[in-house]
Amino acid sequence: MKIIRMNPLKSDGSGKTAAFFDIQTGDGIVIKGFRLINGSNGLFLSSPDQKGKDGKYYETVTLPKEMKSELERMALDEFNKTNK
Repeated sequence: MKIIRMNPLKSDGSGKTAAFFDIQTGDGIVIKGFRLINGSNGLFLSSPDQKGKDGKYYETVTLPKEMKSELERMALDEFNKTNK
């Protein structure tokens, strides 16, 4: 799994999204729409999601805990490289 696009956003204070990024699996599958979010405890990974008819957001990609942790580490490393 690798990050194929990291798009840091300029912080204007209006939103919590710090960056959008896409990944590619070892099998060549591309998954778009991951985000890094500025939370009260720092940046964290948010999986692609979609707003339901009830107004709530639901993940469209669910990752196992270990994979999500590894992807978050990779995304933070890439974000810090591209945001210098």
